[in-house]
Amino acid sequence: MMKKILLLGSGELGKEFVISAQRKGQHIIACDSYAGAPAMQVADEFEVFDMLNGEELERVVKKHRPDIIVPEIEAIRTERLYDFEKEGIQVVPSARAVNFTMNRKAIRDLAAKELGLKTANYFYAKTLDELKEAAAKIGFPCVVKPLMSSSGKGQSLKFDSEITLLTVTQKNGPTLFCPPIGHVQKGGDYRESFQPAHIDPAHLKEAEEMAEKVTRALTGAGLWGVEFFLSHENGVYSSELSPRPHDTGMVTLAGTQNLNEFELHLRAVLGLPIPGIKQERIGASAVILSPIASQERPQYRGMEEVTKEEDTYLRIFGKPFTRVNRRMGVVLCYAPLNSDLDALRDKAKRIAEKVEVY
Repeated sequence: MMKKILLLGSGELGKEFVISAQRKGQHIIACDSYAGAPAMQVADEFEVFDMLNGEELERVVKKHRPDIIVPEIEAIRTERLYDFEKEGIQVVPSARAVNFTMNRKAIRDLAAKELGLKTANYFYAKTLDELKEAAAKIGFPCVVKPLMSSSGKGQSLKFDSEITLLTVTQKNGPTLFCPPIGHVQKGGDYRESFQPAHIDPAHLKEAEEMAEKVTRALTGAGLWGVEFFLSHENGVYSSELSPRPHDTGMVTLAGTQNLNEFELHLRAVLGLPIPGIKQERIGASAVILSPIASQERPQYRGMEEVTKEEDTYLRIFGKPFTRVNRRMGVVLCYAPLNSDLDALRDKAKRIAEKVEVY
């Protein structure tokens, strides 16, 4: 059942998806706005174009005539996906899901108003004065985010921790959940993640019910990154939703589960059976950031020190140029179940600091 898959977005997450797809004999065309993107390095073919240009997107789809379109990033002319879906092309997880999750107002209103999910207090603002007024009503600390994006509407909530619940919707099977992943963000981007995150069983059940409800409403098959705020006092609050593998889920590359998030996504996309998701060991990830900005291909120091460490993997993404604080790689550490997760997190962060991008 070889399928031709058009991957829209070719970053590090796309690269891992392509590797999983290649292992199942699929044909991949990797697309991005720049040449040499990570997923292009392992794909069968590639296209370089502006995916926000609807005419260019249509040209590439007509040229390759894919069976499946897999969006991996947000900067896509997503409304065109409805047209491709009507033509019989499978859009992952669905054109509806990709369009809703790109529009914060649409997804927030769906979650809070239509589905009745518990979210942080929020307002919409179109001007600076409206923003100031909304912030005064919400209170501080207050988070301000753009309407068009799925990562990162002002909102305010006192919470104790955040988790990502990787959720798998299937064509012919029940919705499945990975063990919860804890993560730490700085500047709106993930810096470390760990699995399994400690969560009250009642709160986990509540999160799973919320994730199942919203993914069912958005329709389609694939893996979703569903984020939640956890509060000891007030329970679980819906936060963000991405209809694709999640950056915090890279911790599953440490072998924490019987199937990592990219293998799960591929199986769901192809309609292959998933017998179950099992936690095999604990894991922690810590990112490697670039301190420089350069159009030159980056070099790395410290890899020898990292590879001396036991039970540790190093993944360099292969990005052809750098920006300050651009994510260039990740360190993955693992240990047997019931080991000290805090110690493992410290180990991953300590090792990641040994790698220098220059």
